Amino acid sequence: MKKSLITAIFFTAIIFLETPIFAQNKYATPLHDNEYQTFIYTSNTLSNEIMQENDILLELSEMHEENATRGFGLDLLSATLNAGKSIASGYITSFIDLGVNALASLATRNSRLEKEWLETVEKENSWTMSLSTVDEIKDFYSVSSTEGALDPAGIKFDGIGCLRMEGEDTVFFISCHIDRSKLYRIINHSKFELILDTLIISPEHSNLPNSILPLDFSFDQRRDFMLSIDIGIYSSWYTELIELHTDEQIGHFTIDIPVNPSDLNHDGFLRYIRNEREPSRYKISGESFIVPRSYTGYRDRTGRYRQIWGTGQYRMTIDLNETCRLTEQFKNEWKQDFKYRKSLEPKTGFMPSVWQTVSNQKWDEIGQKWIITTLSAPADVISDKLIETLDMSAETKPAVSNKRQ
Repeated sequence: MKKSLITAIFFTAIIFLETPIFAQNKYATPLHDNEYQTFIYTSNTLSNEIMQENDILLELSEMHEENATRGFGLDLLSATLNAGKSIASGYITSFIDLGVNALASLATRNSRLEKEWLETVEKENSWTMSLSTVDEIKDFYSVSSTEGALDPAGIKFDGIGCLRMEGEDTVFFISCHIDRSKLYRIINHSKFELILDTLIISPEHSNLPNSILPLDFSFDQRRDFMLSIDIGIYSSWYTELIELHTDEQIGHFTIDIPVNPSDLNHDGFLRYIRNEREPSRYKISGESFIVPRSYTGYRDRTGRYRQIWGTGQYRMTIDLNETCRLTEQFKNEWKQDFKYRKSLEPKTGFMPSVWQTVSNQKWDEIGQKWIITTLSAPADVISDKLIETLDMSAETKPAVSNKRQ
């Protein structure tokens, strides 16, 4: 992969998103080849776009009431509302999950049968990483409201993205924003949908095969590569009836992206950028309610009691899943692969590690973004000095079955 080509593609994607600012990690080590940076985009113009959409709805409604015989049906309304709109600029909130998860040692023996080999390699066909915010983010809206819990004024959340780099090369990037062609859903249903704008992916640089051994992905051995992403949005709030809702899921999105050899360029990458006024090639299923504002009361300077609804508290989870299947050719060549794996087998002294997770979350006032950092690695790699330097809290957990989470 030529660095100049990757750099050009990456900055083309950034320009398309109107130049979001990516959080940088200054503690880079070789372990960081599996670092994922996930961005929660925000917008300063989305609220105005929603109000403009509402004006269109009101005008159409009034025209329909004045003359029902004019036939302004659902088809015309839908066509008007689904007119493409540009992607708004925004700041970025990001959280980073870095680390490697160890698999148990692959202890093959000369007497192992083909069935046992098959069980081993099929387990390598699946990899999962879970990312989440450390604390709930406090502001889905830029301002509080005196109108109600679902007042859309000041919505700043505008989508989510995820990035992984190897050195200076971008090997994975996905970005999606609130679908501007469906802003009417915020007005009519208090819901929003997402649309995929940018995608960069390479099976060769994926986490498959999910093995402790240094094995590369090959379409000669594995087929039907699939990237699946699950996004969950959760919120907690008080109602004016003093009913407490705690950590309730208000939205769920799924993205399934199949990757075949014919989709890749000569560098082994699939690169996609959605044209501004076109639907996305890759569908995002699901929807989310806008975050409910939490109710509270206060007294003004005159002592008069007033009602107010807050700026919306929420958290997000993201599960990345990579899967594939074995080719018949690979199954037929199992004896050769067995011998090759034997030559790569870890020697004496290999033991499953105890893993430790450290994390923090800070607000960047200059960049106007949250930066949530999660570092997961063997306990002997994460020193007390590193934890203190990064101002993180530590949690120790046993070894898990995934390779490079």
